[in-house]
Amino acid sequence: MKRVVITGMGIISPLGNDIDTFWENVKAGKVGIGPNTAFDTEGYRAKLAAQVLDFNPADYMDSKAAKRMERFCQFAVAAAGQAIADSGLDLENEARTRIGVSV
Repeated sequence: MKRVVITGMGIISPLGNDIDTFWENVKAGKVGIGPNTAFDTEGYRAKLAAQVLDFNPADYMDSKAAKRMERFCQFAVAAAGQAIADSGLDLENEARTRIGVSV
C-alpha cells in the first residue's frame, strides 16, 4: 500500500490559539509569560505563568464533550482539529483509521 503523508498544523499556546497569531507573536518577540491569574498565588513564591488565554472550548467542540475533558485535553483536541483543517483533508472521504496526530 502506498503511504501518503499530508501535514497540517494547529496550536493552542500562551502566544496564540492559532498558527497565524502564534507566528506573528513569535516574530514580534512577544513572551507568553505574565502574572498568574488562574488561581490565587498568595503563599507561593512564583507569581508568573505561561497561561493560555482567550481559549473557548465551545469554538472547537460541543459543551458536553468539553465538560468531560480536562483543560489540557481540550487544548489537544482543538489543536488537532486545526491541524486537520490546515491539512485540507476531507474526513468524509478518508479512512479514519488511517489518520493520526503527532504531538
